[in-house]
Amino acid sequence: MCTIPTDTSQSTSRVPVEDPLQDTLVSFGGDGEPKSPRTMLQTLVEFEEEFGFEADSYSLGGNVQQIEEKMAELLGKEAAVFMPTGTLANHLAVRMLCGDKPRAIVQEQSHLYQDSGDCVSRLSNINLLPLAKGRPHFTVEELKRTVEDSELGRVLTPVGALMIESPVRRQEGKVVPFDEMQAITDYCRERGIGTHLDGARLYMMSGATGISAKTYALMFDTVYVSLYKYFGAPFGSVLAGTAQFCDGLYHDRRMFGGGLASANFAAALALKGAEGFEERFNAAMKRATMLFDKLNTLAGIHVGHIENGSNIFPIELSRDLDLDKFVKILQEQSVSISLGDPDSRRGTLRVNTSILKQEVETLFDAFRSALDGSRL
Repeated sequence: MCTIPTDTSQSTSRVPVEDPLQDTLVSFGGDGEPKSPRTMLQTLVEFEEEFGFEADSYSLGGNVQQIEEKMAELLGKEAAVFMPTGTLANHLAVRMLCGDKPRAIVQEQSHLYQDSGDCVSRLSNINLLPLAKGRPHFTVEELKRTVEDSELGRVLTPVGALMIESPVRRQEGKVVPFDEMQAITDYCRERGIGTHLDGARLYMMSGATGISAKTYALMFDTVYVSLYKYFGAPFGSVLAGTAQFCDGLYHDRRMFGGGLASANFAAALALKGAEGFEERFNAAMKRATMLFDKLNTLAGIHVGHIENGSNIFPIELSRDLDLDKFVKILQEQSVSISLGDPDSRRGTLRVNTSILKQEVETLFDAFRSALDGSRL
């Protein structure tokens, strides 16, 4: 069992956290609670004391294997493989599902199409067919037309895989409606097309819709979930599917440069963060709903709702407020928000589990005092 050196002059073996506000800080700025090197070290010490570190060898075994098994269980899959990045997880999922069929269907707004440098086409000779330009998702009818066009062309070029990203961050975190997702995956199953869920923020979608992460994952052949966006790890993801799909996948991971020599610290942090996360995030969404309803009774602030949204909520402030003072007063009460364009008086509130650190009434009073104290 590995240990973390600590300052023997301290009366406790735990790493001291110097910022006393961290324990009560509510941040409306991301999918996960704010993390710093110091707080991550604190969590690692707690993990070592409770469970103990088990080393991996090039991301095989040890705590890495534990997070793989844990996530497979949570997602209802037979197996899972640790990946250093979501880009690699999505790439390998599409690559494996396509096999010798050279086309894959994705949303035009997806990360794989927009933010991955054409990795699938350049490195795996698979052409992506982007649908729903400028929209969060395509319909099953659009899918059918695309599949038929691909198969009825002068040269047969069948579709081997389909990927759905949900929530879609380029579209304000909107989710693909469950019924549409079900119809799409059912059609793909009938046509022998492999399906992959880019579920980087799967738990945000689950908290918003009330549908479990496992239910979503079971609709797809494979699913990727981020370990750093909200589980507290500094990096990493898992790609889950059948035992046959995952068997030997670490070879492909290493071929693409993803066989990290050691990843047990990231795995340990994710193991701590994943424990009970779905329940905590569901509670966070309920608390946010109660808070936002109360805030909308105050003059000068309005928190809106995005149709088919997840954990992102638009906020608008009146023009009789000094925005710098508004933000500063909230900071003094351990509430952090980040407004977008000050001229528009609009921004977003992103719900994460840090909202559970303060009661609804306490947060309401903080916003009310910030409004009262910043009026021009």
